[in-house]
Amino acid sequence: MSGNVTSLFRGTAAHSPSMAALTRESGEAGAGPVDFCIPCNPYFPTPAMFEEMAGRLRDIITYYPSGADTITAELCGLLELPPQCVAMGNGSTELITWIDHLLVRDSLAVPVPTFGRWTDQPMETGKRVDMFPLQESAGFALDLARYAEFVRARGTRTVVICNPNNPDGGYLHKQALVQFMDAMADRDLVVIDESFLEFADAEAEPSVVREAMLRPNVVVLRSLGKNFGLHGIRFGYLVANPALAGRVRAMLPKWNLNSFAEHVVFMLRDHGPEYAQSLHQVRRDRLEMSGRLSALPGLTVYPSQGNFLFVRLPVGAEGTVVRDRMLTEHRILVRECGNKIGSSSRFLRLVVRPQVDVHRLVSGLEQVLYGSRRGAAVPGPATGTGYSSGTAAVDRLVSETNGAGMRALAAQPAGPPGLAAAPAAGTGMPLPAAVPVAPAAATVGPMPMPVPAPQQVPRPAPVPQPAPYPGPVPVPHPAPAPRPTPDPVPPPAPAPYPAPAPAPAAAAPHPVPAGPTPPGVPARGGLTAAQVRGTDGLESVPAEGRPASRGWPDPAGMGRTG
Repeated sequence: MSGNVTSLFRGTAAHSPSMAALTRESGEAGAGPVDFCIPCNPYFPTPAMFEEMAGRLRDIITYYPSGADTITAELCGLLELPPQCVAMGNGSTELITWIDHLLVRDSLAVPVPTFGRWTDQPMETGKRVDMFPLQESAGFALDLARYAEFVRARGTRTVVICNPNNPDGGYLHKQALVQFMDAMADRDLVVIDESFLEFADAEAEPSVVREAMLRPNVVVLRSLGKNFGLHGIRFGYLVANPALAGRVRAMLPKWNLNSFAEHVVFMLRDHGPEYAQSLHQVRRDRLEMSGRLSALPGLTVYPSQGNFLFVRLPVGAEGTVVRDRMLTEHRILVRECGNKIGSSSRFLRLVVRPQVDVHRLVSGLEQVLYGSRRGAAVPGPATGTGYSSGTAAVDRLVSETNGAGMRALAAQPAGPPGLAAAPAAGTGMPLPAAVPVAPAAATVGPMPMPVPAPQQVPRPAPVPQPAPYPGPVPVPHPAPAPRPTPDPVPPPAPAPYPAPAPAPAAAAPHPVPAGPTPPGVPARGGLTAAQVRGTDGLESVPAEGRPASRGWPDPAGMGRTG
């Protein structure tokens, strides 16, 4: 089975094989492996909800669903969002595809590593993708001030941020994100991907959905499959001002949402308390799981606000070997991150699960990494080996095109001089250089970096790489910071952003306000602050005779307790 499983993983470009494919390949009856790979909620839906769906399975799969407008209206009534500001899709991937086709003109900036569709989708349609590398030496924290400088230096028109970020779980506070959105008011589009935000507990109201509805160029993407533990149903939604949301909604097929999605959405009104409790339990499990993994020698666990943990294996451990042995010897599925741009096969993303499963995970890692039954994956002292990213094709694409997309790659001669990037420190793969700027007075949303365990071998200093645009010499990586405490640390005052440059006339045919829309003044698209917060006819009102929702809070803090 081992060789077959390894071939399955090699055959997937950016994701792990599906659970169905792994089950077929194993040829074993019964339940599949313990899943630490797919980041969904293990506590929701409840067993009673699954029984109800099973009892109605024949009707659900036999008949057409209602139109997307009907299902969207029900969801908006639950979340208290104006339907004009929402578009529901067959999973967040469908919405990312339409955002790329409809709203991204020629270039997109995204920090890496991150969710693969934010790099792959625009590259597939020939867009230039400007990748801003998150540094391992800084704990993969995103410095928003430097990211803004990078965007302006490259002239990028669309800007993406995932909060929390996948795979590292890095989190940016709401105030810092709102300031960044306003600093990017002269860009075509700012996308805030909040697919995993329901699992965050760093602040009470972390979402920027209401701020997005008031701005002319901001889209917030949210997931339902991840939050509700139902990846197979494929449903998610975006929130924006009516003009942007309407452009996407107008292109979606009438029946792009299936009957399972409709059934679940209409069930949710009666299960708000259970959903909130499930999120609370995931957050508790995350803290417990982080502590258990941190106790393993040489294993580094990065702070996370998602329902997953990003871990660095000990020196000498090869992630693909660990992944395959965990699956074949212990029937545990983990996500090895060598095929994520900006990561390497030395990193795993592990989904937060109940304590009984975590105990099995830790026991398996101990045997694979340090045991002697079949040979340990981690060599003894002074025998550490290198590791590969496992993404040779992607590495070549990034180094040869600097994210310019497939069309640019085909137009270039083979092996152009001066574009071969050196590996970024600690990542094992080439990346475009970040914009060299003077050190900021303070960073936004810092994430201290854990100190490597004593037996880890220090890595050599990074080799300077040529910048793809004129500029001074890149700033070297900062020195490692002390290991963080588990308690969240309030962010320091944000660094000042550069003033937004006036957009060219051709790029912005309509004037774009430089800051948030004041009350009473409609944003481009016709929504005022009063209409978002008040009752001016745009709010979603439950249908006549429909019972009020039980336990579903404001969408800006959806699912929070206490």
